[in-house]
Amino acid sequence: MAHNEAKAFSGGLESASYVASSGILTSLWKLISDLYAEAQSSNQNLFWKTVSNESGLTVIMFWTTQNHDQPALRPFSDTNENPFRFICSKRIPDFSLSHSAISLFNQYGTDLHKLKSETDLKKPVIVTGHGGGGSIASLFTLWLLEKMDPTDKRPLCITFGSPLIGDQNFQKAIWQSSNWNSCFLHVASLLDPLVSSSISNNSFSPFGIFLLCSHYGSTCFESPVSVQKLLNLTSQLNNQGSQQNCDYGSIVENLHRKAICKDFDGPNISHSNLLQESLALQLCALGFPQLLHLQETDLKNLVEELKKEVPKQKKIIPNKRLDEMKILMANLEWYKKKSKKAGIGYYDTFRDQPFSRDIDVTGYIKALNLYWKDMVEEAEKQPQKEGAVFRTRWLYAGTNCRRMVEPLDIARYYKDKETENKKSQSIVEDRRPQDKKTEDYINNGRPEHYKQLEKWLKEDKKSQSIGRTNNVESILTLDSCFWAHVEEALISCKTLKITSDDAKKLEAIYSLDEFEKYVYGSLKDYAVSPEIFLEGSSFMRWWREYIGIKGASHDTEFANFMKNPTNYKKYMERAYNFL
Repeated sequence: MAHNEAKAFSGGLESASYVASSGILTSLWKLISDLYAEAQSSNQNLFWKTVSNESGLTVIMFWTTQNHDQPALRPFSDTNENPFRFICSKRIPDFSLSHSAISLFNQYGTDLHKLKSETDLKKPVIVTGHGGGGSIASLFTLWLLEKMDPTDKRPLCITFGSPLIGDQNFQKAIWQSSNWNSCFLHVASLLDPLVSSSISNNSFSPFGIFLLCSHYGSTCFESPVSVQKLLNLTSQLNNQGSQQNCDYGSIVENLHRKAICKDFDGPNISHSNLLQESLALQLCALGFPQLLHLQETDLKNLVEELKKEVPKQKKIIPNKRLDEMKILMANLEWYKKKSKKAGIGYYDTFRDQPFSRDIDVTGYIKALNLYWKDMVEEAEKQPQKEGAVFRTRWLYAGTNCRRMVEPLDIARYYKDKETENKKSQSIVEDRRPQDKKTEDYINNGRPEHYKQLEKWLKEDKKSQSIGRTNNVESILTLDSCFWAHVEEALISCKTLKITSDDAKKLEAIYSLDEFEKYVYGSLKDYAVSPEIFLEGSSFMRWWREYIGIKGASHDTEFANFMKNPTNYKKYMERAYNFL
């Protein structure tokens, strides 16, 4: 465990070396320098240029005369005035951006929008800039991410010495999407006044991956809190850092040479804790020998703070967990088939729990619900476009799970209500049906993740056909709340039998009439599993009670269908002629 945690720190040295040795930083800096020379003759506050090579790579460079010496934030919310409202989510409805950066961006909004539309994301794209130009590069890259199709290549933004551009909410909105966060690489010298000025302002928060560097070496960090704490620490250790100008050209050239020549001999550091040793090695690689003299307790405290943040990587549900859920769903399918053979159906089997295997089913339900609660929460954290892609990708599996598992949650809900009622009804006068408001699962007991999964299915027109098939025998009932409607219909039947209150009788009759229409409509759409016709099911129990109340003369399309059991087989074969 300690070894794995240590890798979270020490891996930054390897990542930084890989980036430096690739030569991409030196190449980009040369392009930025050339752009700077061209921009000197321009009277514009913002200047950009696009170049492409034979391999199809496009590089978009930004340069500006404004370097945001006085950082301030401007709030935005999910409104039309916000050019980046697409990163808002249910959990993060608003955020703040650097006032100077967004003002400059909006000033050239029309031209930048044209540049956005002309950028072909079917080919690789790098967006870069130095200082304030890097801030604009970051904002423009976000714009490109909004227009991405699933088949497009994600743009890569590489900035040099750029100030932070957003608050903690902005950072969280980007951080929630691993795909977006990894699109940003910020090269930042520890002595750069532009970087330190925004870091010293606690209103700003870093996002993306930071390659922290000096003439001595470099290391990478992704955790926002780690970046914030390390920059604060190193700025304290070098009091003159904010007064020096940074030559990123010589810095990246030096890093490239060191990476190619493997020119870094780590100091002889020995700490009692592997994590402390890993962190000390990284910080010393940045050229702060003072760290060697930190007290053991000081370094330990710093490590403990960073350890709290490293595990807080975005909660990405791996495919391995989905595979585990598929196994649980297969177990429920087996349970469903066993129950069908018993002539009851899996809903009523679980409701009455006559078999020991039902205990195992409870565990399956719990695991599946925890998984999909996590998935729904993850989707809600995503920026709007990312969240939509995320939902579409998982909607098929989520819908099938909802239709298989929610009926069992409904069974448990009403079984628990029955048990509670029996305990509380100690005298005959109190043995009345509970008020509908306290019994109703749909309005009072339904978990949020089921509601969201159903809502997303209705919003996704392409997914409306999920679960529909010509093989009626194998379908799951499309309305996962079907059995809740059955339970409420049974309660209405009970009300009619025992109440003398005319108003309650009228309400119960109305509810039963509506339920009859609902069921017949579902049958006409072949949206209900034929398991409802099993002799031991709650639905058939309701039908017997209902026709007893209505009388044999009850003559509706639904009643005529139900009175003839041969129609059940015709339904299963899609052979019944619905009017």
